[in-house]
Amino acid sequence: MSDTLAKYIPEHAVKPVFELIVENRVHLKIVNERLTRHGDYRKAVNGKHEITVNGSLNKYRFLITLIHEIAHLVAFEKFGRNIKPHGNEWKYVFQQLMVPYIRPEIFPNQLLPLLARHFRNPSASSDTDTTLSLALKQFDQQNEDKNYVFEIPYGSIFRIKNGKIFKKIAVRTKRFECLEISSGKLYLFNPNAEVELIKHSN
Repeated sequence: MSDTLAKYIPEHAVKPVFELIVENRVHLKIVNERLTRHGDYRKAVNGKHEITVNGSLNKYRFLITLIHEIAHLVAFEKFGRNIKPHGNEWKYVFQQLMVPYIRPEIFPNQLLPLLARHFRNPSASSDTDTTLSLALKQFDQQNEDKNYVFEIPYGSIFRIKNGKIFKKIAVRTKRFECLEISSGKLYLFNPNAEVELIKHSN
């Protein structure tokens, strides 16, 4: 198992993460990319703790996702099943589990201050922390077809993962207003939404 982990997370995180998995009797499944979420925790009928993590994540996001899911397990075991999935109990546990990993042997220096800030009050998804999300995406494998909404010109036509097509219209506060071509409805996109540019329109 530790040999497998070494393919997916930073080298200096392997031993402590392996110990965490063994200590909490985690059955870890690494799966091919799923579009909806990075990871998942559930307690199976037989009492096993099953954690699934998206195998296409870069090693830093994989580590954060795995600790995120283990934090669900630990919070439920410690505080009971009636707590909110991303409530204060989970945030407390996630912070406690994650802080030992926020060091230069594990994460690149440019991520450390962003991680330290994020984990003062962790959110349900690191994707909602736009600055951290964009910083983490720098370590993804490059895909020439992918752009971020914030970097494409206004008036651009783009496609998202579910196939829907939009036109970038305007910026509203920190998000971008985009028109769905087929329905004419307006939607707001986070700046770090990944999109595929179709063409430029005048």
